[in-house]
Amino acid sequence: MSGSYNELDVPPTLTSFCVGTVKVKDVTSNEFKKANSKVMILKTKIDENSLPDFEDLKQNYEIINTLIKQGKILSCSTIRHGGIADTITKACIGNKIGFKFTRQENLFAPMYGSFMIELAEDIENSKLEELGKTIENKEIQISENEKIHIDELITLWEKPLEKVFPTHVVGADSISAQGKLEIPQHSVVVASAHAKTNIAKPRVFIPVFPGTNCEYDLTKAFEDAGAIVNTKVFRNLKPEYLLESIDVFEKEIKNAQIIMLPGGFSAGDEPDGSGKFIASIFRNPKLTEAIHRHLNEQDGLILGICNGFQALIKLGLLPYGKIIDMDDTMPTLTFNDIARHQSKLVNTKVVSKLSPWFNKVNIGDEFVIPISHGEGKFVASDEVMKELIKNGQIATQYVDLEGKPTYDIRYNPNGSTYAVEGITSPDGRILGKMGHSERSYKKDILTNVPGNKDQKIFESGVEYYK
Repeated sequence: MSGSYNELDVPPTLTSFCVGTVKVKDVTSNEFKKANSKVMILKTKIDENSLPDFEDLKQNYEIINTLIKQGKILSCSTIRHGGIADTITKACIGNKIGFKFTRQENLFAPMYGSFMIELAEDIENSKLEELGKTIENKEIQISENEKIHIDELITLWEKPLEKVFPTHVVGADSISAQGKLEIPQHSVVVASAHAKTNIAKPRVFIPVFPGTNCEYDLTKAFEDAGAIVNTKVFRNLKPEYLLESIDVFEKEIKNAQIIMLPGGFSAGDEPDGSGKFIASIFRNPKLTEAIHRHLNEQDGLILGICNGFQALIKLGLLPYGKIIDMDDTMPTLTFNDIARHQSKLVNTKVVSKLSPWFNKVNIGDEFVIPISHGEGKFVASDEVMKELIKNGQIATQYVDLEGKPTYDIRYNPNGSTYAVEGITSPDGRILGKMGHSERSYKKDILTNVPGNKDQKIFESGVEYYK
């Protein structure tokens, strides 16, 4: 690597790194997992040149590897230039689990090559030295008189960049405190929990547009659930390709039981905002007729996630169940409150079972779901919201750690009205949601994150036809 730009020169540099493979069950992250665990230090010898003794380091790696495979380590961190203080802080912040020192160390001294381990059980090893234990209180107890609350540490950590990349929205907390976001639990039952015709392997059509980036994950999710998936790319390099693609899409819709509109940034979220490109394509008379036939004659299902949800909203398929002309009274999805992309894990709650897409979960069930969007804020008038709530069309909401819907940006990443994460059509067969359920349904994904991640949406959609 080398090069020059104006007054900047990069000397020839070799950057080297290595990548290995490991079984998912043997992956251990660095955040504390539970209270009342012993936390130990595994030190590596340092020579007169302040370098690790590599033979000793190799032995320590073997110890760590063996203990992880035996299931005796809950979390493990390397202690670096920030010393124990830095390592403890990061481990506590992850799940907001506190820590109490039972012995004193030089908290800020670098300890390259050494490890901090949270044990799942007591073990005998002469190289392990007890540092302290995890506690219920959300604080780091250095001594009886010296304690630091975890929220205080988080604030100090985030503060330097708050002016550059704001993470808080003025007034959001006060709106949330009014307690007007709770949606009465609905006992709405789908008119038919199963399709009229049994199909051993339902067919799923996934249209792929320029900018779509989730089709592979969704294909895997539906195939794991027992479906046959067909993906077709909408080609637009030449005018004749457009017409050919429309004919291909029409045929695929006719043969499919499920239409899956994936996430991404179709056409760079143009023209005029997210989902408009997809919506403009499906407003072609051939495809509009095929969609309506899919819903009204073929007992079909439709699912849209993220960019797909945006397209369903801009078509009118959500919340109205059919493609209609847009007007100013209709709900929309617009820019996040902080006016930039959000990518994180959020907690969502199922608040209605109108949709067959939620046949395998219960009202009140909460899930940890990845989100990644810049225009995910659901906006609707009071009149529209009252109607959606009355009909049970609000499917899922963003909730805080206590399971309450909120405008707090830490939990509601876009500021959606009534903390809406997903809605359905009046009959429930069309579902749109911002959270990427396809990225977390596998048990081996996000293994170090507590909470339920599998909404069983894909299983529910496939089993609707069985």
